[in-house]
Amino acid sequence: MYSHIKSLLARLYSVDFSSIVLEKPKNKDLGHIATPLAFSLAKIKRANPHAIAQEIATNLAQYSEFDKVEALNGFVNFTLAAPFLQEMSHNLIKKHKNAQKDESILIEFVSANPTGPLHIGHTRGAVYGDVLARVGEFLGYKICREYYINDAGAQINNLGLSIFLSGQEHILKQAVSYPKDCYRGEYIIDIALMCEKHFGKDIFKHTDSISKLAEFGKNAMLQEIKDNLAQVGIEFDNFVSEKAMYEHWQDTLNALESSKSVYEKDNKIWLASSRYGDEKDRVIVRESGEPTYLAGDIIYHAYKFKRHFNHYINIWGADHHGYMQRVRAAIHFLGYDETKLEILLSQMVSLLRGGQPYKMGKRTGNFILMKDVVDDIGADAVRFIFLSKKADTHLEFDVNELKKQDVSNPIYYINYANARIHTIFDKAGVNMQDMQHSTIPLELPLEAKALLFEALCVEHIIESAFRDREMQKICDYLKHLAACLHSFYNAHKILQSPHEKSLLYVLMVVSHSLTLGLALLGIKAKTKM
Repeated sequence: MYSHIKSLLARLYSVDFSSIVLEKPKNKDLGHIATPLAFSLAKIKRANPHAIAQEIATNLAQYSEFDKVEALNGFVNFTLAAPFLQEMSHNLIKKHKNAQKDESILIEFVSANPTGPLHIGHTRGAVYGDVLARVGEFLGYKICREYYINDAGAQINNLGLSIFLSGQEHILKQAVSYPKDCYRGEYIIDIALMCEKHFGKDIFKHTDSISKLAEFGKNAMLQEIKDNLAQVGIEFDNFVSEKAMYEHWQDTLNALESSKSVYEKDNKIWLASSRYGDEKDRVIVRESGEPTYLAGDIIYHAYKFKRHFNHYINIWGADHHGYMQRVRAAIHFLGYDETKLEILLSQMVSLLRGGQPYKMGKRTGNFILMKDVVDDIGADAVRFIFLSKKADTHLEFDVNELKKQDVSNPIYYINYANARIHTIFDKAGVNMQDMQHSTIPLELPLEAKALLFEALCVEHIIESAFRDREMQKICDYLKHLAACLHSFYNAHKILQSPHEKSLLYVLMVVSHSLTLGLALLGIKAKTKM
């Protein structure tokens, strides 16, 4: 609907489609949509914007899309016609997704170290990345979801040592002392017991088995991570191993040397990232000759860019903020277009239960497990609440609020709106699927027309959410549309009214928009409550 009107304005006034702004007037009496296009044209034509707005209104009044077009204070306000709204409704309902775009996007998200279960910090980035990918696919982009497995370096060695010491303590019943960097918690004991079952208890008698335990533990944790993600409907197209990436380290280092972006100092190799906006240069090879964590990321990003996607999105935790510029610098030095890399940060989450801090998971003791929260409030509630605010802002919520079966729970409120519509159709004895192909002319009171307009805003919201990387816009829209539906239902008789068929048609479109919006959030809309 928005695209149709923007295309009309772009064609008539020879302006760029993307430059046209459409907005909803705060005063609904002014119409459905307004545009400040006259102000832009006034700068080009060096004319009075009020006069240009009046000219636009006069020109557009003849088009069947509009019931009324008015100029007011330089803005042009449109009241849309019922036949146009019905045409847009048919287009929306028959569309499963937008036409395929010739643009591919690689989205890397989660990428949690396989040294422990997923916690709620990972969950926010996981849900956000998954929904960003779903929305992108709906809009026609070719999306690839990727998980980078940090399976090399000190953290994996520490995992192996942690399992080894846990096996000595809990299986061999020996007294042990854990170094401070070791991983603790019941999940390490669980892995040690799995190792005993797989290898036998002798595996814990000799330190030369630590690397074998590390590999086993890494694979076990990676499988648990995949299972945790599947619990909320998240899957990946690719898993890329950091360990495997190091096979390409020498080629990557040679490329950096060719661009004269690395140098040796204090028996270390440094990346000259300060030349490209970083606050200082960074070590990529230690005195021991071992590559640093940054080196692994450089190899991985070289691998990303070799696959020639049109755009790359990384979703990282907020603690990676200072890491962004050094990675971009490395991409630039390797000869790639670093502007194709977009880095989105996901802030921390605070959970409450009844106003008090949420208890930590027994398996870890020091952070809240994703699985525990999903088991507590359900995957749908987890998805919705983790998307309810901008990803780069702090999120705090009380799980008890999401268990309530009333209007204070947004998921309940939205599902209740959709279920209410299906109940009305059942009472009317009308099949909603049959009505989707109906060609009945709509006879709508103003309030019903306004509700239909709100339902048809769904695609505009979806496009805006993806463009701005703000998935919370979909959550806000669904709550707003549900509120409009409940308000309309309480104020108007639908069944056995003079406009019953037309009103049922409007409710069918509302249900479609609610169902579509929830589906893009990874939530299946309920038809009964």
